[in-house]
Amino acid sequence: MSISPYEPFLLSPIPGAERDSTGELAVGEDWTAELELETAQAFAAARSKEGGRLRVLVLYGSLRERSYAKLMAYEASRILHRLGCEVRVYDPLGLPVKDEVSVNHAKVQELRSLSDWSDAHFWSSPEQHGTITAVMKNQIDWIPLAIGSVRPTQGKCLAFTQVNGGSQSFNTVNTLRLLGRWMRMFVIPNQSSLPMAWKAFTPAGRLMPSSNRDRLVDVCEELVKVAYLLRPHEELLSDRYSERAEKAAKGRLLTQAEKEAEKANSL
Repeated sequence: MSISPYEPFLLSPIPGAERDSTGELAVGEDWTAELELETAQAFAAARSKEGGRLRVLVLYGSLRERSYAKLMAYEASRILHRLGCEVRVYDPLGLPVKDEVSVNHAKVQELRSLSDWSDAHFWSSPEQHGTITAVMKNQIDWIPLAIGSVRPTQGKCLAFTQVNGGSQSFNTVNTLRLLGRWMRMFVIPNQSSLPMAWKAFTPAGRLMPSSNRDRLVDVCEELVKVAYLLRPHEELLSDRYSERAEKAAKGRLLTQAEKEAEKANSL
């Protein structure tokens, strides 16, 4: 079976695995294969018949080879894959820092295309200096709030996790929640925070059993359920009085630039 470049979580060994005493990359058993997910799987299978499999874009906020945020993103991807989702993981390596001139860069266009393709997002960020990393924020900044009158992330579902080098914190998930709301996404109530991440993974890059691992499963299940429930009603949920009024008055939704020009002309 060929594996897509967007499915590194299906590789064995995975990127980020450590070498064992023989010099070979460590390989671990797939604990997600043993999960009892029958109710969620049955629900997802039934819903996928109506509109296709749920498409989930996974982002992680680190460039390190053995990044715990990346390993956590891979674990979430495996769970989502088991729940019947089509999962694509974006590699942030090579993405330029957000500016006004790099919009046509291949990595920018790749990220935006993947976001447009998706029904839902899953974000995984380390906590650094009490908040999300620059790598994580840079990816989010490159996903536009609006292109003309189109809002690319409006109505998509979002779940996330954070990894901590020390004790458990919720600063990063709180920041991710704020960003998701700002992007008009439906952010699920549940969230995951992994303390002392350097102790939580095997040499093969797989999460060891813990209540935090169980919580990650809960978050992925909830994302799938909520996204499937909302997907048929996306048009209804995105229908707003203010936008209907603008269309009635102007004939269409104005771009942000047009709105700013109107304000300037009215002064």
